[in-house]
Amino acid sequence: MNIYSFLQAVREQRPLVHHITNWVTIFDCAQVVKSFGASPVMAHAPEEADAMTSLGSALVLNIGTLTTELVGSMKLSATAANRKGIPIVLDVCGAGATAFRDRKCAEILDAAKIDVIKGNSSEIARIAGQAVETKGVDAGQVVADLREIAVSLSEMRACTVVITGAEDIVAGQGKVFVVRNGHPMMANLVGTGCMATSVIGTFAGATPGQIPEAAAAGLACYEIAAEQAVKKSDGPSSFKQQLFDCIYRLDEKQIRAMQQVSAGA
Repeated sequence: MNIYSFLQAVREQRPLVHHITNWVTIFDCAQVVKSFGASPVMAHAPEEADAMTSLGSALVLNIGTLTTELVGSMKLSATAANRKGIPIVLDVCGAGATAFRDRKCAEILDAAKIDVIKGNSSEIARIAGQAVETKGVDAGQVVADLREIAVSLSEMRACTVVITGAEDIVAGQGKVFVVRNGHPMMANLVGTGCMATSVIGTFAGATPGQIPEAAAAGLACYEIAAEQAVKKSDGPSSFKQQLFDCIYRLDEKQIRAMQQVSAGA
């Protein structure tokens, strides 16, 4: 897979990515999209959910700061996205932590065709029906094989499934990709998971016909930038600043030299 070609598509097409996302990380999600060369919009009001989504190239939903009202806006936006035929990425942030989150995830998944379900190991395992718990928004223990869970859920929901962690698993359309880029420093910065969701939405919006590949390519580019950023930083704060700069400066030579993406059934 030519990962750089997906970054080129983002920079050339500059997709508009509509977010209904986590209030804690909303600025960082907007900035990571902008740093890649795309355009973010964060519109949560139900009165404009349909109209704003209809302008976009992709829709990103993140239940991190969940309310019943917010889910209402998500459903309206998802319906509009399905009508337009643009990809929807759902971050099931905190699934498995409370019954309320589990119910609302199910509502969203049943209300519209979701193209990408993204979460950490326990969040995705919970959505797949496993009896696991999530520690707030941190992954809990999952005994089952994560690749099998991702493939099973992707088949059950006819979508792409992304499990993020020390290695990222992307399963969809009969394909499986494993991304081994990234750095442990990412776990010390609030919002890296939410930003990853926005990156997936950005790349899917630029290449909607290749969603599994776009998700893997987006994660690889994001995490290659993280590997570069950590070399120039002293801790989480400087790492965050460098991360955006390294994303902005990504080029083909860096990506070809550093990418660690493998494919297999």
